[in-house]
Amino acid sequence: MSFKIEAADKQTQARAGIFKTSHGIFHTPAFMPVATKGAVKTVSVEELEKIGTEVIIANALHLHIRPGEQRMERAGGLHKFMRWSRPIFTDSGGFQIIRKNFNIKITDSGLNFKDFLNGSPRLYTPELCMDVQKAIGSDIAMLLDDCPRHDAKKRKLNDSIERTIGWAKRGIEHGRKLGIPHIFVIVQGGTDIGLRQWCTEALMQFKPDGYAIGGLSIGESKEDMMKILELSVPHLPQEKPRYLMGVGSSKELLNAIALGIDIFDSTFPTQCARHGTLFSSQGRYNLKGLAGKKEDVPLDEACGCEVCAKYSRAYIHHLLKEKEMLGMRLASIHNLYFILNLVRQSRSAILNGTFDSFRKEMGERLEKNS
Repeated sequence: MSFKIEAADKQTQARAGIFKTSHGIFHTPAFMPVATKGAVKTVSVEELEKIGTEVIIANALHLHIRPGEQRMERAGGLHKFMRWSRPIFTDSGGFQIIRKNFNIKITDSGLNFKDFLNGSPRLYTPELCMDVQKAIGSDIAMLLDDCPRHDAKKRKLNDSIERTIGWAKRGIEHGRKLGIPHIFVIVQGGTDIGLRQWCTEALMQFKPDGYAIGGLSIGESKEDMMKILELSVPHLPQEKPRYLMGVGSSKELLNAIALGIDIFDSTFPTQCARHGTLFSSQGRYNLKGLAGKKEDVPLDEACGCEVCAKYSRAYIHHLLKEKEMLGMRLASIHNLYFILNLVRQSRSAILNGTFDSFRKEMGERLEKNS
């Protein structure tokens, strides 16, 4: 098997594992920086490697639209195209359903929309979704799903689950024929645990390589999200990796690890950084709003990243105020390092049997702002 659980925490449901791919391994719990269009905003591949990134995620739909899978296939796949040698997940693009700028019409055939570059009509099917991910050389491919809004009514939730199941059947059959190495399904159902259980049980028949929990962290309360997670995770197969999509805040990440989640992704750390919100061992803070220009101290005095070793809050405060790209880059590198290091520390604590106390101690420090 590609995924192996190395240790399980005795006080919580947290696990430490290892996932093997043809581009190397990544350890779980794992956080994936988001390279939607083949790049993590403002951060280079070399910088990602330096801060200890083991796996990233890109978006198949965006890459299909531009530059196109044929262009990347000619380059030797996405890994060579972007000069990243480690594992890559690719999201299917189902989340774009709720993005207004795509103006997507959903049918049982797939996603119908106008190309935002030239206005031409597009049909993105479950099979095409797999074709794209095969062509670009994804290590772990996500099946196309119908992601409803967080406030969707039950009828819409039912329709989205039925469509997600139907698309999963078509996509995984096609993906297996193509020889895609690892394929994950995406569980939907909004905040209705009964619907999520139905969706999970239906998707299990396809024997995927992993399970993503989708449709959360898209507008519902944090309390609702954690409640759904707590009730959903026990229905997922113990031996398969579990991936919570779109969560990247410190406190929620720690609590989700405690519930048995293995993999995370989110643009949250880099989005926060570009707007001047920095992560620290004492919680988040807005550098633009501080008297940061007077502080000749690191962004976080307990942080081990190169940004904190070299630059002061005062300097990065100045760069962000002046909208200098370097300020956004340095803040992004710091925030990503902080989250990656938090996940590494969580993994070590699971292996050492101290995760629950680690989570509580960190949670108390982060409580005020995170």
